[in-house]
Amino acid sequence: MSAIQNIVILTGAGISAESGLATFRGPGGLWEGHRVEDICTPEALARDRPLVLEFYDARRAALTTVEPNPAHHALARLDAEWPGELLIVTQNVDDLHERAGAKRMLHMHGELQSALCEACEVRLPWAGPMIGHADCPSCGAKGALRPDIVFFGEIPYQMDVIDRALARADLFVSIGTSGAVYPAAGFVQTARHYGAQTLELNLEPSAGSFHFDESRIGPASRLVPEWVAELNGS
Repeated sequence: MSAIQNIVILTGAGISAESGLATFRGPGGLWEGHRVEDICTPEALARDRPLVLEFYDARRAALTTVEPNPAHHALARLDAEWPGELLIVTQNVDDLHERAGAKRMLHMHGELQSALCEACEVRLPWAGPMIGHADCPSCGAKGALRPDIVFFGEIPYQMDVIDRALARADLFVSIGTSGAVYPAAGFVQTARHYGAQTLELNLEPSAGSFHFDESRIGPASRLVPEWVAELNGS
């Protein structure tokens, strides 16, 4: 990979699976036993708010039982050492990238440890259960807090930042994603349009593998440290 200065990295559930967090679409994934429409849409929140809040309370609590794995740590080292532009865009709502030390990153689908007030639209850090504690401390609205998660049908966060980074990227890397959820699944095509090299690191070929210049198949905890070492060595 020659003449690489600016890098955009997309990470999905596969990078956190090896830390013990269930993947979104895999067998035994988070949503098993629940239809997506029952827990991850604005309509679901309006129809059965306690179910949605309890579901995300459980996901938030699960974060205390896991740690970043070698893939997270490798990306954090790359973030700290890479002299050019770098942006880690994660579809994950966990905090494992941050705990590994990554700084140049954003959560396009929101964060488990953040709450959003539907009344005043303030966002605030949130660590404990939300069920029974959903009054907004900012505006005082009763029961107005919801998980700061991008539900299906809602627009992902910071798409303008992502689009600008993809337009400048010399290399786009997708790690641990299914290639089935848009708009993230289309990032590889956008990057290619602007002339970037493209690389997929995944446990199995994604739905969009054919769009990439190269696909490497295997666990993220092995592939990502190897790739980072290769990149830094070059």
